[in-house]
Amino acid sequence: MDSTQWLIFIIIIQIIHGLGTWKLYIKAGRQAWEAFIPIYNAVILMKIITRPWWWVILIFLPIVNLIMIPAVWVETARAFGKDTKFDALICILTLGFYLYYLNYLADVEFIENRELKPKTSTGEWITSILFAIVAATIVHTYFFQPFVIPSSSLEKSLLVGDFLIVSKLHYGARAPMTTVGTPMVHDTIPVLKSKSYLYSDNYEKRETAWQNKLQLPYFRFPSFEKIKNNDYVVFGQPADTLRNMDIFTPDRNYYKPIDKKTNLVKRCVAIPGDTLEIREGYVYINGKKNVIPGRGELQFSYDVKLKNPLRSQADVDRILKVIDRADIDDGFGRVPNTEDTYRVFAASDKAIAALKNHPEVLSVKRNITEKGQYGATFPRDPNYSWNVDFFGPLYIPKAGTTTELNVQNLPLFDRLIQEYEGHNVYARGNEVVLDGEVVDSYTFEKDYYWMMGDNRHNSVDSRAWGFVPFDHVIGKPVFIWMSIDGINDGIKNWSFRWDRVFTTVNGKGERVSYLLPFLAVIIGITFFNRWRKKKKLKSETK
Repeated sequence: MDSTQWLIFIIIIQIIHGLGTWKLYIKAGRQAWEAFIPIYNAVILMKIITRPWWWVILIFLPIVNLIMIPAVWVETARAFGKDTKFDALICILTLGFYLYYLNYLADVEFIENRELKPKTSTGEWITSILFAIVAATIVHTYFFQPFVIPSSSLEKSLLVGDFLIVSKLHYGARAPMTTVGTPMVHDTIPVLKSKSYLYSDNYEKRETAWQNKLQLPYFRFPSFEKIKNNDYVVFGQPADTLRNMDIFTPDRNYYKPIDKKTNLVKRCVAIPGDTLEIREGYVYINGKKNVIPGRGELQFSYDVKLKNPLRSQADVDRILKVIDRADIDDGFGRVPNTEDTYRVFAASDKAIAALKNHPEVLSVKRNITEKGQYGATFPRDPNYSWNVDFFGPLYIPKAGTTTELNVQNLPLFDRLIQEYEGHNVYARGNEVVLDGEVVDSYTFEKDYYWMMGDNRHNSVDSRAWGFVPFDHVIGKPVFIWMSIDGINDGIKNWSFRWDRVFTTVNGKGERVSYLLPFLAVIIGITFFNRWRKKKKLKSETK
């Protein structure tokens, strides 16, 4: 919905609230008009139900309010003596309209200084659970979010099975845009295998269709830092057409809200205003070769020619014994129609150096797609004969900058202009028509980024779907709290990578695990609290 529609919606909600509670406000010693004033009526209601003022903030937080608003309905009924389980159930099932009955028909009295603690252990347990969910949802939405590395696109910088903590504070927390959904569930509800948010199968073939599904306008809180070249970034896949994240089957006609797109983590190799080019698989930014910092390592696929064909798995293991298996990824297999050539699908420079020195290896050659060979990469236009190894040059749009727009470069910016910035653009002969007018230039409204995996021959990234707008950015991965090898191979094949547990994502040199210091602090705090309680108990008994 647009801002006007939201304003009308909010006014209607305030009228419904006022009409259903104004007599209750009077019985509580307030004025009838106080029930109709937006926000102010919520502040007064918190005083009536004897709840803290900051509940008002929680009422207006998307997703969190799905828990808080029913809680306020129940608390309002309790403030007027209706505090049974049946009353609470009716409040929730009638979506709060039970208050209309209390307001107009029931003979109720306001209870001052009422007992706020639930009368039963069950009620206390439910209250604790609900507020634990609220607290966790707030942390998950606005501060930190867990994320699991699902694919090998960043091997061996970040590994499949790394459990990350993603900071939303670094680049500014993005407020939820989808207003109705399950707390702390991004896309699909586990076990139930159903969508975690309100959606309709009667979707249109445009992302903008979601603007009519109770979508809030995009809003982001101030950031602590800007995205820099080579930062790891978690973001929503721009061209996401996956119906379910756990079933990797794209549907070309399926689109999701921005905040519900499939989460990915890649390295941001180019920022707004940069000019990017890829030569022989290496990235050049503004003409300078990009150097991966810290612990990051590039991987490419290679063909390894041997002196003798390998006859068994034992032969394969003998060849690979000279290298650390962590330095290669995605397998080692014979190249079709050859007897003595094998392909390493992803390997670091360290692994390749070891293979070159192996006595049974004749040669090692990196697989490079020839320059000028069309590789069906972005922008997927035959006039741009780019591929994963030779790509660009390409300007990364920056908000406020203007570029020439013509039929030749329109394929580069067509999706950006239409899907991300909401304009209608097309070529008509030798002219470009933008929102019904012939134009020869375009001024970008948003900042865009170029995301790539370090595993250059096994990464679906910006080379496939192009620019990533800033409103798709979720946060910055900062910490690995768990790492499991074989995470996709069943629990029986799991193996914990203890050297990666409780380590930082970024940094130089060998990883340092902070697991033992963390456990020591937890144990220390636990014993200190026990000692303090015992000391307090002794002082009270004297």
